[in-house]
Amino acid sequence: MLKSMLEPRSIAVIGASRTPGKIGYVILKNIIGYGYKGKIYPINPNAEEIMGLKAYPSVLNVPGDVDVAVIAIPAQEVPRAMEECGKKGVKVAVVITSGFSEVGNVELEEKIIKIAREYGVRILGPNIFGYAYTPSNINATFGPLEVEKGNIALISQSGALGIALMGWTIMNEIGLSALFSVGNMADIDVAELSELLADDPNTKVIAIYLEGIKPGRGREFVETMTRVTEKKPVVVIKAGRTSRGMKAVASHTGSLAGSDALYEAAFKQAGVIRAYDVEEMFDIARAFAQQPLPRGENTIIITNGGGVGVLATDAAELSGVKLVEPSQQLMNAFKQAMPWFGSPKNPVDLTGQAVVDNYIKALKIAIESPEIDNIVILYCRTAILDPRDLAKAIVEFYSENKVNKPTVASFVGGQDTYDAMRYLNRNGIPSYPSPERAINALSKMLWYKRFLEKRTSKR
Repeated sequence: MLKSMLEPRSIAVIGASRTPGKIGYVILKNIIGYGYKGKIYPINPNAEEIMGLKAYPSVLNVPGDVDVAVIAIPAQEVPRAMEECGKKGVKVAVVITSGFSEVGNVELEEKIIKIAREYGVRILGPNIFGYAYTPSNINATFGPLEVEKGNIALISQSGALGIALMGWTIMNEIGLSALFSVGNMADIDVAELSELLADDPNTKVIAIYLEGIKPGRGREFVETMTRVTEKKPVVVIKAGRTSRGMKAVASHTGSLAGSDALYEAAFKQAGVIRAYDVEEMFDIARAFAQQPLPRGENTIIITNGGGVGVLATDAAELSGVKLVEPSQQLMNAFKQAMPWFGSPKNPVDLTGQAVVDNYIKALKIAIESPEIDNIVILYCRTAILDPRDLAKAIVEFYSENKVNKPTVASFVGGQDTYDAMRYLNRNGIPSYPSPERAINALSKMLWYKRFLEKRTSKR
């Protein structure tokens, strides 16, 4: 039934409005503007037509079936709308409305759950900003119209943060397959949505902002997420780590923040990767979205600067990334890619005199060597080598050679290095402004690889 959210034949907007600035106006505008091709039914008893579409006083008056109903009306009116959705045979009700358990109005929330269960309607929310599924051109949110298309699914328990991240992902050119606001999780929760997305061919990795789970659902959460991580990597930011943060969570979504140590243990048991801020969550998600899973542990660092090479080496050792000890044969090969005073050890230091040709020769050696499983490309701005030229050459080389060894990059410098990184990111090579962030992303991919291997060996 939840799959109907991803490919609905029709969407009704209960509370659709003709007034710009109202939530019911923005949601309808976004559904139309983002290009949804199914049937759209504005529901408003005081309107004949909204945005060129025939309006209906109730979903019961809609002539065809309704798969998804987006509800944006005052809280006290939601039970009646839920009853009508049930009679109509709506599969999923997306309840935007706030004013339920998050403000202590538990009874009203329980009432709409009871009605929904009587009719077999599933509820997303309440207290949410909606959802988007880009392969079906669905943007049923009151956030920005544009959503960058990609293969990262984002689930957010915070509405305001979720809306902000819509804009943040556009600015950082991070493509999303899906975006779900879950709010109070009165019915559909993070784990059930993750299970839905685990089977979605358009999603490669699931990123979650989580405040807490409902009391009594801890074991169920671990069991479900264990099934999910067998199919897809999951990266979670768990908010409410401190005592004050836990109180803020309780007043925000009515969830149980609980002991941070318990969540930490649950994540490890289920194979969930933990991030500690938004930037790190998307750093990790981008690597999984753009690169193949590692097949081995041995990692090589290729750099034109000794300093960034040392920083990357420290980060690798601290995060459990195994740096390969190159054989003499491999070091002899790397010597051919650098000036006589370069270093063919690991990091492979091409020196500040490196040009595009040096990097490409070194990368060719790295992808052909059976000693190397993963590649880290580092670049420090020099007057000799324009980072944009290097980025173009790397993309061309990877495309022509169909490289299947996980690769992350870090370019350090000014605006032109930032432009180069954007080019790499657009073309499938995750790139970061510091070597530590690149290594951290790779370390989480390696952790996930080990987790899957451990799980397989126990069978």
